[in-house]
Amino acid sequence: MPSTATKRYCFQLTVRPELLDEYIARHTPVWPEMLAEIAAAGRRNYSLFLGDGGRLIGYYETDDDEAARAYLANSEVAARWEAEMGRFFVGLEGRPDQAATPLTEIFNLHDQLTAAQAAATATENESTAS
Repeated sequence: MPSTATKRYCFQLTVRPELLDEYIARHTPVWPEMLAEIAAAGRRNYSLFLGDGGRLIGYYETDDDEAARAYLANSEVAARWEAEMGRFFVGLEGRPDQAATPLTEIFNLHDQLTAAQAAATATENESTAS
C-alpha cells in the first residue's frame, strides 16, 4: 500500500547546450494545460534549476510518485509536451518525465531538526521519569 506521507523527489537531465535558449523559452511559461496535468497528477512544489553546461535539476513533492508517474504516462497532454521536449536532452532514452535520472536525497534540514527535537524530548522525558 503506498504511503500517504509527502515525499521529495529530485532528478537530473542534461539540456543540449545549443538548445538552452529555446528550452528556457519553452518554460516561460509552460502550457497551462500541462501545468494543470502536473497538478492533477499530485506533484507539488515542482521546480527546475539550470546549471552550467545544460545541467538541469528538477525537484517536486508528492504523496504517491508511482500514481503521479502513471497519471502522466497516460496523459495525452503530457505525451504531447514530452514529445516536444525530448529533443532538448542529451543521452535520454524515452520520455523525459519517465526516464530522468533520479537523485538520492542524503540530507534534509527539516527532517533532521525534527529527529533531533524528538530525541531531545525523549531524553528529557527519560530524565524526568527517573
